[in-house]
Amino acid sequence: MEWDGGDPRASITSVQLVRCRPVVFPYSEAYHVLFGIATFFDTKRTKDFLIFECDCCTISTKMHFFLPFVMVRDEMSCSFTLTIPAQKDMLETKLKSEIHSKERKRETMSKQITAIIVGAGHRAILYSLYALEHPDELKIVGVADPDPIRRKKVAEMHGFGEDMCFRSAEELAERPKLADAVINGTMDRQHVPTAVPLLRAGYDMLLEKPFAISEEEVNYLYKVVKETGRKVMICHVLRYAPFYVAIKQRLLSGEIGDIINIQATEHVSYHHLAVSFVRGKWGNEEKCGAPMLLAKCCHDMDLIMWLKSGVSPKQIASFGSDFQFDPAKKPAGAGKRCLVDCQCEETCLYSAKKHYLDHPDRWAFYVWDCLENIEEPTLEDKRKSLMTDNIHGRCVWDCEHTVVDHQSVLMNFADGATATLNMIGGTAKPERNIHIIGTKGEIKGVFDDSVFTVRTIDTASEKGWNEEVVDLKIGGDKSGMTGSHGGGDLRLVEDFVHVLQGEEPSISCTTIKDSINGHLGVFCAERARKESTVITMPDIR
Repeated sequence: MEWDGGDPRASITSVQLVRCRPVVFPYSEAYHVLFGIATFFDTKRTKDFLIFECDCCTISTKMHFFLPFVMVRDEMSCSFTLTIPAQKDMLETKLKSEIHSKERKRETMSKQITAIIVGAGHRAILYSLYALEHPDELKIVGVADPDPIRRKKVAEMHGFGEDMCFRSAEELAERPKLADAVINGTMDRQHVPTAVPLLRAGYDMLLEKPFAISEEEVNYLYKVVKETGRKVMICHVLRYAPFYVAIKQRLLSGEIGDIINIQATEHVSYHHLAVSFVRGKWGNEEKCGAPMLLAKCCHDMDLIMWLKSGVSPKQIASFGSDFQFDPAKKPAGAGKRCLVDCQCEETCLYSAKKHYLDHPDRWAFYVWDCLENIEEPTLEDKRKSLMTDNIHGRCVWDCEHTVVDHQSVLMNFADGATATLNMIGGTAKPERNIHIIGTKGEIKGVFDDSVFTVRTIDTASEKGWNEEVVDLKIGGDKSGMTGSHGGGDLRLVEDFVHVLQGEEPSISCTTIKDSINGHLGVFCAERARKESTVITMPDIR
C-alpha cells in the first residue's frame, strides 16, 4: 500500500505486505493509518498477529487491539511492514471483499454535509473547526445566536452572508430546511427547548452535553428523536479520546475478563473550579439548571456506562457538599471584588489578578467574553472589567454559588458489578484516573498522562501477574481549557459527519440512546445526595 495521506482504509490491496512510503506525519495521522489497517480484520474469529517494523521499533500485538500505541514519537518518518503469519489466504480473500464493499459504500458517502451553528459559544466554534480542516466533508452555512457580534464572527470565519444569520433556534426552525444538520452549542437549559423544534424541522443534530437537565427532559427529547427519526449524537468527547478508546478495545478483547469494579476520579483544578463552578456560568444551579456533577462529570458518568457496555446500574448512592466556599469560611479582610476592596488578595489562591491577569489566556473564552465588542482588548481593559461588571472579578466566597465542590457516587450494576466516581474540586493539577478490575486482570491509567497499565493474572510467573505499560504519547490539552480533550473533540465531529454520510458508527458513537444512562445516573446521584438515601435507577422510556 502506498499511503497518499488519504483514508488508508480505502487503499489496502494486500494482506501479505503493506508498505507506507517514508513520510512525516503527526501522531494523530499515524493513529488513523494503523486503525485503518486493523479495522479490516475479523476481531472475533482470528488469533493472528500484526507485526509492525520500522527504523525505531518492532511491535507485535493481537489483531483485535486498536493499535494507537505503536508510534514512539510525536512526529517521525518511517516505513512499516505488516505480516500475517497464519490463515493468510482466508484473510486476503476476506480483505479484498471488504475493500470492494467499502469502496462502493464510500462512493455514496462523498456528499459534503452542511451544518448550522446554534449557540455560537466556545464549544460549537471548536467543533466547527472540522469544517475548516476538512471542507470536502463538512461546511458551516449558517448561525443562530442572539448576539450579533458572535453571529458576525461565525459568518466571517466560515464565509457565509447575513441572510444565513438568525437570532434564535426558533427563527431558524420556522424557515424551510437550510442544511443537513445543526451543531447545538447552547447553554444547558436551552438544549431541549432549542433541539425539539429543529429536530421537527428535519435537522440531524450534534448536541452539546449535558443534553438535558432533568429526567423529564431526557424522556421528552428521546421521544421526539424517535418520533422524527433524526440522528442525534451527544458531545461526550472523552469516548473519542485515544486513551479511552484503547482501554475500551482491551476490555472488548476479554483480556481482563468480566468487569468487577470501576474506580474513576476527576480532579478539577482550583482554577477550573473557580472559573466555571464558583464565579462562572455553572456556579448557581437555579440559574444554569445543572448541578456540578452534571455540568462537569456527565463525561465521567458516561464513560463508566460505556465501559460497562450497556449494563445499567440498578442502585445509586452519593455524598458531597460545598466544602471550601461556604460564606462562613470567607477570610477576614476579603471584599466583594479582588481588585477593588480585598485586603488579602496578594495571599489568596483564588485572586482574580493571579488567575486572569497574570494568565490572561487561561480560560479566556469564559473570562473575557464580555469584551467581545473590543477587537483587541488591552490588559488595562481587562483590569477595568474585573473591577466593575465582570463576574470573574468577584470574591469566590461572595458569588452566590450553590453547587458542590466535591462529590462521591457509588453504583451497583444489574450484573453485580460496582463502580465509584469521585469528583474533587480545588486540586493543584487537573487529572482523570481510571482503574478497572476484572476477573482475569486489571487496567489502571491516568488520562492526562496518556499512559495506562494492563496487568493479567499469570499463575506461572514468579510475581503472579504479567504487566504491560501502554504509553500513547499524546500531548495537548486534556481539561478542555484550550480545547482538544486529549484528541477527542474533532474525532467526535468526524464520526458525526461520517454517520450522516452513511458510514457505520464508530465504537465510540454517542447516540442519544447510548448516552441516556449517564444522565439518568447523575439525576439519581443528586437525589441520593440531597435525600441521603439509595435511589433505584429508572428504566429508559
